Amino acid sequence: MSRFIVSPKASSWVEVPQGSHFPIQNLPLCIFAHANADEPVLGTRIGDKLIDLGALMDLELLSGPEDEDEAAEFYEFGYLDPRVFRQVRKGLYDILRVDNPKLRDDKSAKKEVFVDLADADVLLPAEVRAFVDFYSGIHHASNVGRMFRPDQPPLLPNYRHLPIGYNGRASSLVVDGASIRRPNVQTKGPNDELPSFGPTRELDFELELGFFVGMGTNMGEAIPIGDCEELISGVVLVNDWSARDTQRWEYQPLGPFLAKSFATSVSPYLVSLDALEPFRVNGMPQEPAVLPHLRAPKASHYDIELEVSIQSPSMKQPQVICRSNAKNLYWSFVQQLAHQSSNGTPLETGDLYATGTISGEAEGTFGSMLELTWRGSKPIVLSETGEERTFLEDGDVVTMTGWAQGEGYRVGLGTVSGRVEPAS
Repeated sequence: MSRFIVSPKASSWVEVPQGSHFPIQNLPLCIFAHANADEPVLGTRIGDKLIDLGALMDLELLSGPEDEDEAAEFYEFGYLDPRVFRQVRKGLYDILRVDNPKLRDDKSAKKEVFVDLADADVLLPAEVRAFVDFYSGIHHASNVGRMFRPDQPPLLPNYRHLPIGYNGRASSLVVDGASIRRPNVQTKGPNDELPSFGPTRELDFELELGFFVGMGTNMGEAIPIGDCEELISGVVLVNDWSARDTQRWEYQPLGPFLAKSFATSVSPYLVSLDALEPFRVNGMPQEPAVLPHLRAPKASHYDIELEVSIQSPSMKQPQVICRSNAKNLYWSFVQQLAHQSSNGTPLETGDLYATGTISGEAEGTFGSMLELTWRGSKPIVLSETGEERTFLEDGDVVTMTGWAQGEGYRVGLGTVSGRVEPAS
């Protein structure tokens, strides 16, 4: 497999603001709707501009499918194939590099292919076939263990031997900016004789990354961990909204169900592993050594900075409440995928896998309200207004962002945000 990595020194004739998540080194894929197209289109983003890939292909500025059958396959799921994604990025880089005048000097063509962000609705980057959520942040898992099992070891015996995960709901995945309705759930407090049903009082976020599968596999086929990267299309941000009060009540013995299934927010820009390649790093030591089928043959983690901010209805500016890094994951993307595949489970193009909450070791790096307020015992103070938060209130907006910082540029994942709406 040959990676396509854009030089850190490369630049584009398209204006890219300083600090933008979307320089020419990124070139993610996305799907967006706009007034000049009858249906959503496949695109990319550079700086603050969206580009309609179909329009580029119609103008023969970007190579594409050769016939209707190929086009149908390409636009349905084919663009997720990492090999196809790589070729698209190569073509985009060529047409957008600073010294290529072909599109740069064609005003008419630019009007056809460029779309302002304000004139578009950016959607989920793919139709998700299945959604799996892992529990790969060891500091988060340790914190939860200390809170809920104070008299026992923080980590359960299996944690360091396999990536723990569960099957979530693809039907409740929403894109950045979608409102989140506070769910009605069943709860039972420690002193309650019987459970009750009503709006969750402990609504929370979870700071996660996710990756899309770009190539499916056959039932009964286990994919060697060394081949798993070739199946991954790209990376997104994920907020796995959670209702902690019902989670405590329902999770034994089979794990979370309604506490997680009501909403999961996903960022709209699919960032390729090629774009993240310069930021590949070794993960933390895995002790005891994992079984051979889960041993990655090379460094398989990424240095991606992560932030979470909250803005109440009374605030004019959001407040950052968490700073973490993807290096805090115990299990990497390829280890998660190898584990899923190890029993012969077929993977499907369009499957989305989330990492689980990515917390660091210090308080300001915790990736959930549950940890930041230590189960509600240490409220967060919103400095602009003096308001306190133990869990999320109606009207609060949670925004997550993430980027890999290079020398003079960054490859970003954009943002994923959601406003909490009152329960119905």
